[in-house]
Amino acid sequence: MKLKITFLLLFLSLALTAQEKYYTKSGKISFESSVPTFEEVKATNTKVTAVFKSSTGEIAALALVKGFRFKIALMEEHFNENYAESSKFPKAKFSGKILNYSPDILKNDSSIKIKGSLTFHGITNVIEIPAKVEIKNGTILLLAKFTLKPEDFGIKIPKIVRKKIAERVDVNLQFELKAK
Repeated sequence: MKLKITFLLLFLSLALTAQEKYYTKSGKISFESSVPTFEEVKATNTKVTAVFKSSTGEIAALALVKGFRFKIALMEEHFNENYAESSKFPKAKFSGKILNYSPDILKNDSSIKIKGSLTFHGITNVIEIPAKVEIKNGTILLLAKFTLKPEDFGIKIPKIVRKKIAERVDVNLQFELKAK
C-alpha cells in the first residue's frame, strides 16, 4: 500500500512539474511604423520562441531579427542592414514577469501587466506592457500591444526618410503557449 501511495505521489509531482512550463516556437510579433501618406512600414515574425513559467509568472521570448518579413523586399533589406543591423545584433530578447502574479490568472481570461528587459539592437531597456491572457483548452494565449521609440534602442532614422517613418513603433505580439 505504501508503495502504491509513493508511486502515486511521484507520478502526480511529475505531472504537475510538466504543466509548469508553457512554450511556443511559433509566436508572432508584428510591428508597424507607417506614416499615413507614405508606404506601409510593417513587418511580421512568426517564428518567435517564448516560454512561460506558470508557478512564478516569468516570461522569456527570443526572436531572430532576420525573421521579420516585409511586403517589400527592399524595405526588409534596409531594415536588416541599416536600422536593426541584424548581422551585428541577430536576436531580440525579452525576459520579464507578470506584475502581481498569481496562478489564479490562469483560471480565467485576465488583463495583466508584464515588466521586463527588452534587448534589441544591442541595447536593453526595462519596459512595462499591458497584455491579456486568454485560456482555451489548456492553452495560454498571451496578447499584447505596446509602443516603442527607435531612438531608445540606438536606432537613428536618416533625415531623408524621417517623414516616411513614424516616430513610434506599434508592436503587437501573440503567443499561443502550450504545456511542455
